[in-house]
Amino acid sequence: MIFARFTEYLDKLEATSSRLSLIDILAQLFSEVSAGDIAKVVYLIQSRVAPFYEPIEMGMSEKLVAQAIARAYGIGREEVLKEYGKVGDLGKVAEKLSAMRHPELGSGSEMPKLVRHDGLGVYDVFETLLEIAKTSGVGTVEKKVNLLAGLLQKMDSVSAKHLARIPLGTSRLGVGDPTILDAFALAKLGDRKNRKELEIAYNKTSDLGLIGEVLWEKGLEGIRKLGVTVGRPIRSQLAERLPDAKTILEKFEGEAHVQPKYDGFRIEIHKKGNKVRLFSRNLEETTSMFPDIIRGVLKQVKAKSVILDSEALAFNPASDEFLPFQETTKRRRKYGIEEMSKTLPLKAFVFDIMYLNGKSLIDMPLRERMKKLEEVIEGDGVLIPQPGEITGSAIRINELFNDALTKGLEGLVIKRPDCGYEAGARNFNWVKLKRHSSGELQDTIDCVILGYVYGRGKRAEFGAGALLVGVYDESKDEFVTVSKIGTGLTDIEWREIHQRADKIKVDHKPARVNSILVPSVWIEPKIVIEVLADEITRSPVHTAGMDRTPSASSGQAGYALRFPRLVRFREEDRRAEDATTVKELIEMYKLQYKKS
Repeated sequence: MIFARFTEYLDKLEATSSRLSLIDILAQLFSEVSAGDIAKVVYLIQSRVAPFYEPIEMGMSEKLVAQAIARAYGIGREEVLKEYGKVGDLGKVAEKLSAMRHPELGSGSEMPKLVRHDGLGVYDVFETLLEIAKTSGVGTVEKKVNLLAGLLQKMDSVSAKHLARIPLGTSRLGVGDPTILDAFALAKLGDRKNRKELEIAYNKTSDLGLIGEVLWEKGLEGIRKLGVTVGRPIRSQLAERLPDAKTILEKFEGEAHVQPKYDGFRIEIHKKGNKVRLFSRNLEETTSMFPDIIRGVLKQVKAKSVILDSEALAFNPASDEFLPFQETTKRRRKYGIEEMSKTLPLKAFVFDIMYLNGKSLIDMPLRERMKKLEEVIEGDGVLIPQPGEITGSAIRINELFNDALTKGLEGLVIKRPDCGYEAGARNFNWVKLKRHSSGELQDTIDCVILGYVYGRGKRAEFGAGALLVGVYDESKDEFVTVSKIGTGLTDIEWREIHQRADKIKVDHKPARVNSILVPSVWIEPKIVIEVLADEITRSPVHTAGMDRTPSASSGQAGYALRFPRLVRFREEDRRAEDATTVKELIEMYKLQYKKS
């Protein structure tokens, strides 16, 4: 596919504020893409040159991209940065400078001649970006800048705009994974409702490029053969909420498997021979960050190949106690890793096994997987197996719940003993039981920042004075509003929010956002925050849980948070689509007035 044609579609995606239009535009794009290019097109839409779980980054900061733009168009980097300060988008800066330049105007050493290559393909651009990502050693910066500048010189202004955004991950297209799967289904299977099998395969492989490539080359039969593989993370199974042990046992028809619920990092452990890789809940490879867990896996896991699901917490060996999540987050770093692993060691509580010695276990009943788990992990050093307990007694569940709370844990995760591991699913096969009491909302909610309102008074200097936040409606693949937040942030955090949000701001409501309220600035739904509120109420101005197209005068009521305040940022282990769902929010609304 010609890159200029590809970016025409990117322009259409950027301009739309309708999710259904996103699907249609993507399906039209995909219908023009060959099997050889489909994976590359998908990765470029994601501002990537590999699936998210591969640690391949282009490694170009705003200053380096600005330098490449300056070199391509023969002006000083400071001029580019000055223009960037005005418009807040290096893509638009590249578009403007490219449009001002014509081949016949280029001459002399300071005015490089722009040689348009209308036939420049997606393949050529992708391979050059991949070369940028793989460039290392002496002269790395200069090589990366030259490679990007060389591409920019060959492009029309629209192509230059989108190319400049890719290394920075600021494409602003509003396209989520379910949207791409819908478009695959529409383009190749005739109807977006046929995406279910694609989604099942994606949840096992976490690679949309692979899904596209196999669908294009082998059709649904090829998709059905895709399975769990060591080295490709499985998308995490997630839990729903129920109010108490009695209700859970009724739901599970009398028997439940009980494990403690830890507040740490979800770490998926992959081992093949002596090679170990670790992945976060949001599919990022974290292997280099946790050498102590690697050592624990190599010492304790007695299997040639295995995939384990675990939660890692920081541990204080002096006091023999587990530390709060805020302490655990200090382990996510790029430098001083070994030193920190000694100062703040981790324990990984292994609660599931999905693959063992060449065979997928995800369809095996949980009670049988727990037997395998106990056989595979030797001792309880860094890795601590959590085979759990099966019970039919509400009294016993409450005893375990209270024991978890006294240890400073969040509560329990309770599962159907005969369920398989449903990759990427959030359903009532897994239920979390957390502290709550009558008339109050004690549990926190993970929200996504959708925009901000300009600050007034003292907050005027911060740029942002209140945040419009939402939750995720997984049935519609959209973000719906649930509150405006103006408390819980320090002055430093307000400034940080403004700086971070402005890197992903857009000039119209994102296509996957459903909102009656209009903030001063819309941003892409990417920043996840943990929020505590007094209670969940009904509201005519918030769209969470509204059935029809919203309007302030429709008479409908959505769900909203009363007296919300920010607790912490959660992007380190949450993608926007992993935020609290509308379904969860409604369950929490029902639970908050029930006694435990």
